[in-house]
Amino acid sequence: MEAGAGTPLLDLFRKGGVDRDIRLMAAQGVLGLRRFEQVAVCELLANDADVEVAREAAALLRTLNSEAQDTAPDAGSTVPDDEPEEGSALQRIAAMSPAQRLARAMKGTREERAILVRDPNRIVAVAVLSSPKVTQAEVESIAKMANVSEDILRIIGNTRAWLKNYAIVSALTKNSKTPVGVSLNLLSRLLEKDVKALSTDRNIPEPLRLAARRKLVPS
Repeated sequence: MEAGAGTPLLDLFRKGGVDRDIRLMAAQGVLGLRRFEQVAVCELLANDADVEVAREAAALLRTLNSEAQDTAPDAGSTVPDDEPEEGSALQRIAAMSPAQRLARAMKGTREERAILVRDPNRIVAVAVLSSPKVTQAEVESIAKMANVSEDILRIIGNTRAWLKNYAIVSALTKNSKTPVGVSLNLLSRLLEKDVKALSTDRNIPEPLRLAARRKLVPS
């Protein structure tokens, strides 16, 4: 996502309700946020009700603001791959706290992101979509998943940058788990062959199937 734009994780911080340990990690700059996200989060957390969180955020914000202008377009956006670890990804993730899982969602491997996007903790799952490492191909795969939360599919369906990718739009409309309101809004973007497929697909919600049939009837 482009610098200056909102991201799913940043939007959650703006809405509030993020656990204290996660707010503290964000204030300390250890979540692997891109520079523009880190600055925005620190600006929010500098006024946090928790004294330690506010102090850490203010200190990091002063550091970020005092640094010389970086010639890179988005300093902090590159997150190095983690060193290989023992045990399966599932085993490693199962042993982590929510804050550790969130950090891994931002900085971990593609395999770990595929697991963490289904995490029952909403902020952990949303962090996957904000990861600097997440690719359009991964978002398409997530859009096809029937075992992710509706919130995740709704976020994808409301993110303009991802809706420029036809494969993601198509995957969302074909996914029976996608909220009907999102699918109906995307119907007009589909090619006729995909609309025809939806019109006879009994795995999708009936309102979407009926809307696809109506779209095929000449006006």
